[in-house]
Amino acid sequence: MKYQTRKKALVLLADGTIFYGKSVGIEGTSTGEICFNTGMTGYQEIFTDPSYFGQLMVATNAHIGNYGVNDSEVESDGIKISGLICRNFSFTHSRADSDGNLKDWFIKHNLVAISDVDTRALVSYIRDNGAMNAIISTDVDNIEDLKNQLAKVPSMNGLELASKVSTNKPYYVGDENAEIKIAALDIGIKKNILRNLSKRGAYIKVFPYNSSFEEMEAFNADGYFISNGPGDPEPLVQAQAVAKEIINRNLPLFGICLGHQVIALANGISTYKMHNGHRGINHPVKNLLTGKGEITSQNHGFAINKEETEKHSNVEITHVHLNDQTVAGIRMKNKNVFSVQYHPEASPGPHDSEYLFDQFITNIINAKNGLS
Repeated sequence: MKYQTRKKALVLLADGTIFYGKSVGIEGTSTGEICFNTGMTGYQEIFTDPSYFGQLMVATNAHIGNYGVNDSEVESDGIKISGLICRNFSFTHSRADSDGNLKDWFIKHNLVAISDVDTRALVSYIRDNGAMNAIISTDVDNIEDLKNQLAKVPSMNGLELASKVSTNKPYYVGDENAEIKIAALDIGIKKNILRNLSKRGAYIKVFPYNSSFEEMEAFNADGYFISNGPGDPEPLVQAQAVAKEIINRNLPLFGICLGHQVIALANGISTYKMHNGHRGINHPVKNLLTGKGEITSQNHGFAINKEETEKHSNVEITHVHLNDQTVAGIRMKNKNVFSVQYHPEASPGPHDSEYLFDQFITNIINAKNGLS
């Protein structure tokens, strides 16, 4: 498609600020909370990450689409972002094992995307003014109508979204003859988490977001997992109830991102919405138990209260984010429970933190052998 034939498009922020660009060829309008990801690669995995449901993604990497798409590089059953905003959109790609180009993939999933936006200026604005709702559209001549549409979009603060991305019915992953069985609560789970657990010899049953502990217990699991996901953790009262019951019984439990926040809430530690969140694949984290640093993949707009965590008699901070000192990991001193605010499964991102899956498996084996 020639540059000069593309239709005009815009980004309208909740505070009335407008950034202009061009449509990539899919006309329409889309709304959501605007956020940005600083990753240089892995756009397909980012677009299909359930944690991004309800969000308009700004890609800080200057070129998006240049290596096309591959059907195996997805983290869910389809695109989860509400829309894409980028600088340069590549209509052609150069990758030997690509299954097609990004534009056709967007058309297949009916995703509105706009390019030729000054993303440096847009990201700087978001960093200064914080995450907010926004609308992207090719209907550039009806600003007032767009403002009215945007005003009706609910705030991410207090918004429950796990029900929008969770499985409708339980399913299984891995070898049914495996010696370790894990019950996973799906509040937005990524496929690579399941891959990491199954390749370590686990058979996993994945449960819907609103499952009860009794339903999960019937699987006779050796360990429990609470996944990542989108939205505010506070409305997830059923997930918190499940976490409390697992904790009360001192069963092996591991949580990632939204699951980490659910575990904190189950311990009476509050959460809060961050100014603009952490989203990228080069976030520095320090493991306070080992003193080692990790480069991590992160994607979250909420965090747990650090002061409350430090004062909690049974919870210990195990990891901190080195950019802003937010809590990046916790464990319970008197229970077989730990969680992290980042993504050890990455996809995309570095593999520095994959040891956390080994730690979870070790915790389960020790519990089975009566060692913890």
